[in-house]
Amino acid sequence: MTSYQSDLLRLLETRGYIHQLTDAEGLDALAARQIVPGYIGFDPTAPSLHVGHLVSIMMLRQLQKAGHKPIVLMGGGTGKIGDPSFKDEARKLLTTDLIAQNVASIKRVFERFLTFGDGPTDAIMLDNAEWLDRLEYIPFLRDIGQHFSVNRMLSFDSVKLRLDREQSLSFLEFNYMILQAYDFLELSRRSGCRLQMGGSDQWGNIVNGVELARRVDGMQVFGLTTPLLTNADGTKMGKTVGGAVWLNEDQLSSYDYWQFWRNTADADVANRLRLFTDLPMDEVERLAALQGAEINEAKKILANEATALCRGTEAAAAASETARRTFEEGASDANLPTVSIGTDGLNVVQGTMALGFAASNKEVRRKLAEGAIRVNGEVVSDPAMALKPGDKLSFGAKKHGLVTA
Repeated sequence: MTSYQSDLLRLLETRGYIHQLTDAEGLDALAARQIVPGYIGFDPTAPSLHVGHLVSIMMLRQLQKAGHKPIVLMGGGTGKIGDPSFKDEARKLLTTDLIAQNVASIKRVFERFLTFGDGPTDAIMLDNAEWLDRLEYIPFLRDIGQHFSVNRMLSFDSVKLRLDREQSLSFLEFNYMILQAYDFLELSRRSGCRLQMGGSDQWGNIVNGVELARRVDGMQVFGLTTPLLTNADGTKMGKTVGGAVWLNEDQLSSYDYWQFWRNTADADVANRLRLFTDLPMDEVERLAALQGAEINEAKKILANEATALCRGTEAAAAASETARRTFEEGASDANLPTVSIGTDGLNVVQGTMALGFAASNKEVRRKLAEGAIRVNGEVVSDPAMALKPGDKLSFGAKKHGLVTA
């Protein structure tokens, strides 16, 4: 491990957040002598962020814990374009009204993780629509565009991937990296921001911002990226059969959120404890060393800690108790995810799909044939079996839902 002098980089390295740094020595020296305002941008492409964003949110939390100032940048402006980085095709363009709704919905989750206010290390939230929407095209091209080499932009992996696959990259999307770089310049001027952080897929965009601030204002700013987060088997973290693991309660129940963490693979427990909890490192190491059946206790602690951060301690306790009663006592509980029968009725295939337990009707039918689906504890095999209010639908050993009227 590198011998850093600042609490910030020591903390980030110890917990596994650092992948690349533009100037490790310079940032380390700066963080050791002053408060460093640092930002991460979040584009409002949906009403909620998901666990794929959680490393970034936790990194802002660690920045604040180390005595520095987090800046949450909502992409009300860049969200009108969509980041093309490592995407196979263009994002669907969102309306201004929908972007505004998504921004309002997303904002709530940050209050769980950060302390906002007017103090020197209190977090602030800004929206890049405030300056991007006001840009005039010709002055922007003249003042900012001159600092970008198209040859170099084409060399970035995020762009090369699309071009190598002969997939269209619109001029609109191509401008995204310029606008993100401009965000860094603007935040440096407005808020004294000296650090941009993000996932490893943002490296090229971050480097552009660092260089733009140096060329235009002669300001030294820094970039830091986190490792690409995958499961031990190489799959992308946060992708489940039921879809994205959303951070907002109205998108995913706290019970399902808790279960996501409880179902962590044995090999991933140590990494998840480091990145997604506030537990001291000696406790993380103790839990990570558990073997056999004891590792399940570490997974429950992980689920409790991660859920408490995102949903609150009461929600975590309720989810934990629901899980205990469901799996240890076989009881139903009102905190389980629910599906409504509605006016047209609901069969077991429709109910399983509506609860997000399977990816397709075909998978549900296969699980029925395997005897993996139960209603009120009884194995069912008929895909047309009608469900009624009060039924408990179980998919395998760990997924349970309640049927309501």
